[in-house]
Amino acid sequence: MVQQSVVTMVKIGDVVKRCARGQSTIYADISRGLFPKPVKVGVKSSAWPESDVDAINRARIAGKSADEIRALVAKLEANRVKG
Repeated sequence: MVQQSVVTMVKIGDVVKRCARGQSTIYADISRGLFPKPVKVGVKSSAWPESDVDAINRARIAGKSADEIRALVAKLEANRVKG
């Protein structure tokens, strides 16, 4: 039997609170490759996997460079495809 894990999704309001950054800053970070793109969860709704948000916060706390965070973002987004 294959065990499946539950993925908790967080909407932009929660991302803003968790990251202590403004909504426009988060979207600017996305365009610069410093934050993962959201996932469409409905026709007019997007959200982020909670684990992606947590990983970015941990990287910032650890003092990772912008290039290191871009590499992390690429890895996080690639892992979405793999499932």
